[in-house]
Amino acid sequence: MNALNKLKEQGKIRAIGISNFSSEQMAEAAQYGQIDSLQPPYSLFWRKIEKAEMPYCIENNISIIAYSSLAQGLLTGKFGPDHKFAEGDHRAKNRLFYIKENYERVQTALEKLRPIAEAKQCTMAQLAIAWLIAQPQTNAIVGARNAEQATANAKAADVKLSQDELAEIDGIGRIVTDPLDDRPVMWDF
Repeated sequence: MNALNKLKEQGKIRAIGISNFSSEQMAEAAQYGQIDSLQPPYSLFWRKIEKAEMPYCIENNISIIAYSSLAQGLLTGKFGPDHKFAEGDHRAKNRLFYIKENYERVQTALEKLRPIAEAKQCTMAQLAIAWLIAQPQTNAIVGARNAEQATANAKAADVKLSQDELAEIDGIGRIVTDPLDDRPVMWDF
């Protein structure tokens, strides 16, 4: 933190960001300087930060810059019930994919999200991103494999969700998240 504070004082950086810190680690680091952003895994299907890290960020005005916003592609709806990953694809180690019960709950939730996306005239990805950026203090990092995906993902900002729709989507996401254990990492490497 001392080195980052010096860089900020020198004008070489504008903000100090941290990644994958617990609320306890943030509190410790904050003793030595201002934290401007936290970068955690966060999506409709992976919400571990909502218990401690998000409340800490809200209380301390720290931006959340979520990665894995589409749960490594799950929230696009493109992975069906029988999907198998190619050898070497790191998603094969994601607990949402490889643990049968989790993956079945994912498929159930996706089926419930599809009609909402259709009614909003958006893609599943856009719906998931719109939900995510409607959360307190939250911004999204969203991967794209080509210009079309990047453009489509950006259009999520145009998807307007009412409080009732946000609550409905939240409840659907909990089909996946509520049964998960407390491990903060979604991969088993």
